[in-house]
Amino acid sequence: MSEQQVIEWNNLGKSGLKISKIIIGFMSYGKKTWADWVEDDEDKIFAILKKAYDLGLRTYDTADVYSNGYSEVLLGKFLTKFNIKRDKVVILTKVFNPVDEDLDLRHGGRGSEVKDIDLINSKGLSRKHIFDGVENSVRRLGTYIDVLQIHRLDKETSTYEIVKALNDVVEKGWVRYLGASSMRGTEFAELYFTAEKHNFHNFIVVQDYYNLLYREEERETIPFAKKHGIGIIPWSPNARGVLTRPFVETSNRHLSDPQFKNLKLNNLTDADKEIINRVEEIAKKRNVSLAIVSTAWVLSKGVNPIVGLNSEARVEEALKAAEFTLTEEEIKYLEEPYVPKNVIGFPQ
Repeated sequence: MSEQQVIEWNNLGKSGLKISKIIIGFMSYGKKTWADWVEDDEDKIFAILKKAYDLGLRTYDTADVYSNGYSEVLLGKFLTKFNIKRDKVVILTKVFNPVDEDLDLRHGGRGSEVKDIDLINSKGLSRKHIFDGVENSVRRLGTYIDVLQIHRLDKETSTYEIVKALNDVVEKGWVRYLGASSMRGTEFAELYFTAEKHNFHNFIVVQDYYNLLYREEERETIPFAKKHGIGIIPWSPNARGVLTRPFVETSNRHLSDPQFKNLKLNNLTDADKEIINRVEEIAKKRNVSLAIVSTAWVLSKGVNPIVGLNSEARVEEALKAAEFTLTEEEIKYLEEPYVPKNVIGFPQ
């Protein structure tokens, strides 16, 4: 890395691939026709990304479904605009959901003119869709994919077909490494051991919903990943922003983001509120933002969180979080109120 690097980099699991301590999430960059909380000012987006790049934040997590493909286009445009060499960045994307730039597909919905038959083979993890999806992602990005993640588990396709197709897109040269996102620990283990049994390219990373308000991944997925040297990159480490402000405050994102309801963030429990209060208490005591405290807690678990950056100030805040260390007493204090929850974050 260059002399400008500020943030620390580490190996992704036991692989040789190195990523930045914090990953930039691309879900919030794209088109408002997909979701009205998405940032669509490209000059603003590129200014944020360039500042982050110059400070060493050069690992990006996107997905084909984000803004119906346009999030990937934006990432490719950013690399081209600033003449960034491909080996200077790490790109993660995903496959599973339907994507068609010619159809009205939105976050959590679609236009009335879009029929089921239009998407019949444009979703899931069949060999056909994995190949079609990856080929289209490479086209939109304008380059290869460092880590391809299956966005959800397709329970209608055999485990063997899934892992064989993933192996083959690596062999084809479109993809360098493999990952998985948002499924039960036992389901991920079946994928992992099936790939291992057949000597296929295997998963080096798993991505799940994990933060101070939701720690159920500590029961299965995280222990399994750590035992087998698999990297862990949590999504929504600040619980859709809920952990970044006192619980009496709110934002308008909950009005248009279906994940707020899916993740039960529209109905906080007493334990949730107490955790947020404690985040605020430590933030005031240490003279930092709530986001720095909640992100630092996730980082204390030896994982690489995916963080959304909606301003250049948030870039600075992310860097501070990467350098901020909570004491053991503070970590215990933040964790103490937690009450076990039903599994959320993926289809049951």
